[in-house]
Amino acid sequence: MPDSFFDTNILIYVTAPLETAKSQRARAVLFEGGTISVQVLNEVANVARQKLRMEWSEIGGLLTELRAGLAVVPLTLSTHERGVALAARHQLHIYDALIAAAALEAGCDVLYTEDMHHGLVLDDRLTVVNPFA
Repeated sequence: MPDSFFDTNILIYVTAPLETAKSQRARAVLFEGGTISVQVLNEVANVARQKLRMEWSEIGGLLTELRAGLAVVPLTLSTHERGVALAARHQLHIYDALIAAAALEAGCDVLYTEDMHHGLVLDDRLTVVNPFA
């Protein structure tokens, strides 16, 4: 089974209060396990607070669950440099490129996201997959 990396939007569908087809699909891919970055944790906290109006105590519990269930990789200068290069080469938004760079550095084969082109292959080994496509 390929190693998977999850973008923030996949985690938000699991967290959202309404049960939808997307939240069910997000749960299914997350159940297989995988990796996230510190950037993803930060983005989840921001969306949970700003859009989902969660209390900080709830956010802390959510972040603890995510850290316990998924591998977490740090953001490094190398991640930044690779992200900038990916953004330039593939015309990606910088934050999407940083997610992809973290996935590549973690040795992942699949990046689950709905923010990039489904089927895009980065550095000849990371495939972008929209699990809702």
